[in-house]
Amino acid sequence: MTRRNTPRVSFIGFGEAGQAIASGLREEGIERIAAWDILFPMPEGARLKAAGKQFGVRLASSAADAVRESGLIVSAVTAASSFEAAQSVADHLAGNPYYLDINSVSPGRKQATAKLLDGRARYVDVAVIAPIHPARHKTPLLIAGPHAQAIAPLLGEMEMKLSIVPGETGKAAAIKMIRSVMIKGMEALSLECFLAASRAGLLEEVTASLKNNYPTLDFTRIADYNIGRMASHGERRAAEMEESAATLRELGLDPLMVDATVARQREMGTLGKQEKVRATLKDGRAAMLDAISAAKDQH
Repeated sequence: MTRRNTPRVSFIGFGEAGQAIASGLREEGIERIAAWDILFPMPEGARLKAAGKQFGVRLASSAADAVRESGLIVSAVTAASSFEAAQSVADHLAGNPYYLDINSVSPGRKQATAKLLDGRARYVDVAVIAPIHPARHKTPLLIAGPHAQAIAPLLGEMEMKLSIVPGETGKAAAIKMIRSVMIKGMEALSLECFLAASRAGLLEEVTASLKNNYPTLDFTRIADYNIGRMASHGERRAAEMEESAATLRELGLDPLMVDATVARQREMGTLGKQEKVRATLKDGRAAMLDAISAAKDQH
């Protein structure tokens, strides 16, 4: 059924996150959903458009067309494009819609975007703090900014799960960006450590020795998960870590470790596109590391 109190929803950016949230909302009975992605007119956009048709989402002809008559806009683009996405719709907004910026960008970028849209939309700083699958629209969110309290009941009616972060726009983003220093940094360390162990012929020995310091952690599972995530999403994670670096600089810190994480994530994103690496992603760390090592030698 259609939920009576939910607005028309538009997605600017229809990649993995946009598709996941849109499909979940459709299953909740929210029928009026539109989407636009800059890839729609290109051959690479065929897969995105096919997903939209499958979910019953209206495929817009432009960003302006997507936000027409929308009461809630979700911006789910690449990190580098978040401000430009807001620019693409700023002159086409009517009725003071909510604008949910779920992009993984620095607090400063979110504050700049909020300023751009001031008086045209009710900007909400949103941080997605868990993998978007399998929960999709029910993935835990942090929201912040002057409109966070007002939108919370509406998002709750749409079965979205959220916590309000007190304070100004950028506070939710700060939590996401700072926690990524640890999460994505651990991924990069996992790859570097276990790849070295694999090349030394000491994978099991190094793994076992880590238990001496961290007895509660299963490093076999950690390696499987972290390396697989990097292989599948390394380029996107590198872009996110660049925003983490920007966040640290906004806080007056030199992001030495983060900059190194950017490089390792980006390298893994490139290697992860190779079919011989992709073919091992469900085969465990030893097979993944062998394929990655071979790919590095040929790269």
